[in-house]
Amino acid sequence: MKSLPDNVVPYKKTPTFTEVTLPNGLRNDHATKAGVWGLIHVEAGRLLYEISDTDEAIELAPGEPLGVIEPEVRHRVTPVGDVRFYVEFHRAE
Repeated sequence: MKSLPDNVVPYKKTPTFTEVTLPNGLRNDHATKAGVWGLIHVEAGRLLYEISDTDEAIELAPGEPLGVIEPEVRHRVTPVGDVRFYVEFHRAE
């Protein structure tokens, strides 16, 4: 799994989503803008994080490594049952 570069800092985060409130846009392929990194924080349950241009699929859960979203890389998420999570966005200082 990738890690955030040392020169990025958090600047905003999404609301907390559940399997019910998860927007369709996050369930389908999408990407962050240039220079914007994301960290998926799973608070409860499990979430499948799929990187679209590869066959990489990572099941995320609380207390496990966070899902790192690289700038401009297409990806999607799928709840695995009940889940609660948010995404924290980072950019260079």
